Amino acid sequence: MEKLKDAVVWAEIPVLNFDRAKAFYSRIYDYDMYEQMMGHHRMGFLPMDPDARGVGGAIVQGQGYTPSALGSKVYLNAGNDLSLVLNRVSLAGGKVIQPKTKITDEIGYYAVFEDTEGNHVCLHSMN
Repeated sequence: MEKLKDAVVWAEIPVLNFDRAKAFYSRIYDYDMYEQMMGHHRMGFLPMDPDARGVGGAIVQGQGYTPSALGSKVYLNAGNDLSLVLNRVSLAGGKVIQPKTKITDEIGYYAVFEDTEGNHVCLHSMN
């Protein structure tokens, strides 16, 4: 197997109520989410710098997208300190499942929240 630059190239978070989910993610990241139709799927794009050529992701509503607390876990970049994003979760209608927790000095911190659609989503930061 060849060595790959990234293990993940794209992430999609399923949503049932797009407007509610868009408001939630816009609020916890404190930004205006860009949305667009991609075929029959309504997508809202998570914040990232396209010039940095990093990994992106979106919330997605459409056939085949069902929110679940039991599926794959996505770790979203929460910037310098995930506490800033995590502290907005409850105010935006979500629920903190796992508070900010240190992994190791080299790996940083993570937290887990439940979004307004029932997905369990993780946050990561170095501080």
